[in-house]
Amino acid sequence: MKTRLLSMLVASMAAASAPVLAADTVGETVRQPLNLHAIAMFFAFVLMTLGITYWAARRTKSTSDFYTAGGGISGVQNGLAIAGDYMGAATLLGLTAMMYLQGVDAYFYMMGFFVGWPIIMFLMAERLRNLGKFTFADIAAYRLDQGKVRTMAAVSSLTVVSLYLVAQMVGAGQLIKLLFGLDYTLALFVIGALMMVYVTFGGMVATTWVQIIKACLMLLGGTAVMLLAFSQFGFSYEELTRRAFEVHSKGDGLLSPGSLLADPVTAISLGLGLMFGLAGLPHILMRFFTVTDAKEARKSVLYASGIVVYFFHVIAIMGLAAIIIVGRNPQYFEGGVLGGAVLGGGNMIAMHLAHAVGGNLLLGFLAAVAFATILAVVAGLALAGASAISHDLYAQTIMKGRADEATELRISKFATIGLGIVAILLGIVFEKMNVAFMVALAFGVAASANFPVLILSMYWKGLTTRGALAGGYLGLFSAVIFVVLSKSVWVDVLGNASAIFPYTQPALFSMPVAFFATWLFSVLDHSEAADEERKAFDDQYVRAQTGVGAASAASH
Repeated sequence: MKTRLLSMLVASMAAASAPVLAADTVGETVRQPLNLHAIAMFFAFVLMTLGITYWAARRTKSTSDFYTAGGGISGVQNGLAIAGDYMGAATLLGLTAMMYLQGVDAYFYMMGFFVGWPIIMFLMAERLRNLGKFTFADIAAYRLDQGKVRTMAAVSSLTVVSLYLVAQMVGAGQLIKLLFGLDYTLALFVIGALMMVYVTFGGMVATTWVQIIKACLMLLGGTAVMLLAFSQFGFSYEELTRRAFEVHSKGDGLLSPGSLLADPVTAISLGLGLMFGLAGLPHILMRFFTVTDAKEARKSVLYASGIVVYFFHVIAIMGLAAIIIVGRNPQYFEGGVLGGAVLGGGNMIAMHLAHAVGGNLLLGFLAAVAFATILAVVAGLALAGASAISHDLYAQTIMKGRADEATELRISKFATIGLGIVAILLGIVFEKMNVAFMVALAFGVAASANFPVLILSMYWKGLTTRGALAGGYLGLFSAVIFVVLSKSVWVDVLGNASAIFPYTQPALFSMPVAFFATWLFSVLDHSEAADEERKAFDDQYVRAQTGVGAASAASH
């Protein structure tokens, strides 16, 4: 999954827990020398994906093709695409650096990201495919007031997508500035333009195959670096950890819980946000409408889960190996002062390790993969945002289901271009700003506004339109308010002396607000419309279990 969050968390955690390093200071990441291998591989990837987009454009004729690739993606392909959507550049860069700095705390982060997958697999995947068509709002509004619930779902979806897009764009701009020597603003325009081409012309078909290719490249690059690094320790985990204990200032505490448990409330809140936020991310949920049937939906989660957990273990070994290979090599120190322990690296630890074990060629490949990762994630986000605008707001709410496919498809493409322009402009505006709060807010909104309404719409007969609206909007606004009043915004951005809300993660507080409001306003609703909505649950239940009436895969 995938975002700038982890890389920003690395910096914040390192600053908050200085004793992790025996060094006095750790400098900022500096611009890397121009890497011709990375540039060549980047252009090769772009040309390949543009070719895929041309091929996909010829297959994208209807709204079903544009939003869901006609529902013709197999479970294996969709599993790779979901993993590609989820394993962002910050997963590779941020978690490797966190493992290098904090040890087992990074592994806890990985498990937090991973635990959301069983929730999707066992509780949601089958019902998502059987009940939905293009977006998760199709499910939330299945038996409720279409216009009102879709509007609420679209607002929360666009909030999540916008925050993710800004975080990705800022991360991409900084990464390309470091690795390729490009100007930050130019990097944003390159990313934005490519994203608009992929989605506008190729739709979900192009986006899916870009994500599949990127996932394969990420797995190949990460595995190659891990194996080359691990081979220096005879592929012995015991030898690797023993030498890491000797080098790292935390000693054998490297594999003991550290700063994450210093504040249990924040740790629990973060864990809830990561778990349930995943189950409410629009661009992840949208992928379950691309497969042929519910069986393939479950299969895609199984493959995605296996790929993600494998890659997390690759990252864990890379982080530990980097402690010895990178942390003791002055070539990779970045402005730090040698203090007899691990130094340097910052968020470029994975890149330094690739260079140390594979030279410029492997470094270039991994750098190109990191950029390809951002392109793939941004394309998926843009498609989710465009579908919320064109399908939920325009076709279903404004036109009340009477919009013709050609017009809806045209609105989708205009929405994609608009989102791309907005993402570029916001990326420029937020270049110098810490955007960690945006991603925390994105997870909080997804966990608080999207997940409660979505899961209750599938499982609770008593849900009504009033309850869904109350829970959705209160979850959205409470998550936003809690983050704005926290240190991330109230102090770091707005410059106030102290935070009003003492925690940086909102999910532990905003999720209960959303669930309680949804329940309370539903049980208090005794209107005739509410009674009809409750009665309609039986028909919904049959379709959720059997798939009778669900959209079938288009034939290509």
